[in-house]
Amino acid sequence: MNFEGKTTVVTGAANGIGAALARRFHTAGARVVVADRDAKNLEAIEKELNSIRPDSAFAVVADIGTEAGNVALIDAARAKFGFIDLFYANAGVATGTDLESTDEATWNAAMNINLHAHRWAAKHLMGEWLAAGEGYFCSTASAAGLLSQIGSGPYSVTKHGAVAFAEWLSITYGDRGIRVTTLCPQGVNTNMLNPTDAPAATTAVNSGGGSAVKASGAVLEPSEVADIVYDTIVAEKFLVMPHPEVHTYEKRKVDDRDRWLSGMRRLQARVVGG
Repeated sequence: MNFEGKTTVVTGAANGIGAALARRFHTAGARVVVADRDAKNLEAIEKELNSIRPDSAFAVVADIGTEAGNVALIDAARAKFGFIDLFYANAGVATGTDLESTDEATWNAAMNINLHAHRWAAKHLMGEWLAAGEGYFCSTASAAGLLSQIGSGPYSVTKHGAVAFAEWLSITYGDRGIRVTTLCPQGVNTNMLNPTDAPAATTAVNSGGGSAVKASGAVLEPSEVADIVYDTIVAEKFLVMPHPEVHTYEKRKVDDRDRWLSGMRRLQARVVGG
């Protein structure tokens, strides 16, 4: 994909990976619609990008945890810049722990933001894309979507679902001009890995997952990840795996699943004390 003059939408763009993606796509010549619930940071990103190239960025305060929120975002992006060439479903939450401690509202929020938001966006983009014979859907999943997240059932389940949905999109629509890429990083230096205001009882990374992630490999900066994502999209490849060790772990899982599960239980015991 050539980003020059193309319209891209990035959710969860007020900080972290989303902000880095917006900057990277903008540097490549794209018009960028940045979406988030954090109006203050979002408007700062919009101002920054428009100072570089006037009228090339547009901020939309959006709640993508609902179908209506996704529709409103897509409608706003189309009204501003026209055809959406690439939609990047990046927003995510890392909440919830085990079955005993996690309430239904937390499960539902994780399902809606980490998984259903991808489905809702694709649902309302696909008609126009199929008519045009082109369109690009990207998502941020996680290494937890290929492996599992120690400490958080909701995060692990929804990120597996995000990978599966991206695979299904590619299989179902890939021969009709729709391209799909999904990002599966391990440790990235974001608020999700280093929370400052989330309750320890309900946040995946505070229940041991963050310690496990940091112990498993390098922690990359969002800008590093964004560069790798950009290169993968330009090459129109499916999987972005910025941490090579994740591929090794995935092969071990496939080769001997029982042994891998046993190893994950030992790791959980070390980082969670369970």
